[in-house]
Amino acid sequence: MAGGIRDARERAIQTLCFEAGGILLVAPLYALVAGAGQGESFLLIAVLALVVMCWSAAFNTVFDRVEYRLSGRVASDRPQRWRVLHAVLHEASAVVVTWPVIVALTGLSWAAALVADLGLTLVYAVYAYAFHRVYDFWRPVAVLRSP
Repeated sequence: MAGGIRDARERAIQTLCFEAGGILLVAPLYALVAGAGQGESFLLIAVLALVVMCWSAAFNTVFDRVEYRLSGRVASDRPQRWRVLHAVLHEASAVVVTWPVIVALTGLSWAAALVADLGLTLVYAVYAYAFHRVYDFWRPVAVLRSP
């Protein structure tokens, strides 16, 4: 890690830990709440995690470029209101992207799949907050100090 920003290796470790933990935590919860089988639940959550990882990369790239063109500001200098906008748009767009996947993999109606998707989004938001608090404690970013 250089200069207070996680390098690509550390970001990959963080992402893999986040996704593995999410699958291991959320899949059994989904099975319990939805009355689905464990295998079906793990498959669904793993596929959704893969879809959201791909979507996040595309969404964040586009958002960062649009923000830079509009403001001349890089993402790390994003003010609070833009961070809130980014988070809300990311989650709303992720629901739109994952909703048809849930319908296709579960056979749920569109309405039931939307409810499931919104529930999963809320669970993942709480999990993400807790995960990143623990991860930042466990693997803090090294800050290089001038001699």
